[in-house]
Amino acid sequence: MHRYARAILGFVFLLALSACYSGSRPPRIGSAAPDFTVQDSQNRVTLSQLRGQVVVLNFWATWCAPCVEEVPSLVAMQQRMKAKGVTVLAVSVDVDDSAYRHFVKDHNVNLLTVRDPDQKSNALYGTAKFPETYVIDRNGVIRRKFIGAVDWTEPDITDFLGKL
Repeated sequence: MHRYARAILGFVFLLALSACYSGSRPPRIGSAAPDFTVQDSQNRVTLSQLRGQVVVLNFWATWCAPCVEEVPSLVAMQQRMKAKGVTVLAVSVDVDDSAYRHFVKDHNVNLLTVRDPDQKSNALYGTAKFPETYVIDRNGVIRRKFIGAVDWTEPDITDFLGKL
């Protein structure tokens, strides 16, 4: 590769890196997770009732392709990590109750899930793109944030969750 082209690529990489990460933590990391209660036709869930567990708070929707992609790994991780006190709380922002219920049934979404069509819970977190996931420690403090689909069965992730 030509020396100038390599220098330009290096500069572009550094510029992109600085634009993506300013050196500070994302908002809310290290802060108390905002509490909320969501009531749908089947469940009523209050986040603070899960205190004492590691909570993987996932905001998702049935119409979101990356959300659909990550659901199987969330279910698998939940099965593997439940005994270690890790609970997935999957909050759907679907407006269509029927589509939500069919999706949960058809895809064997064996997680604590609730539908929040008014998007009040995710608004507390500033979530506008889906999926977005927060890892909340046993004391109710946000420790990590993931934007986009994640393979929740990756050893780095399960190790991190197991250590909280």
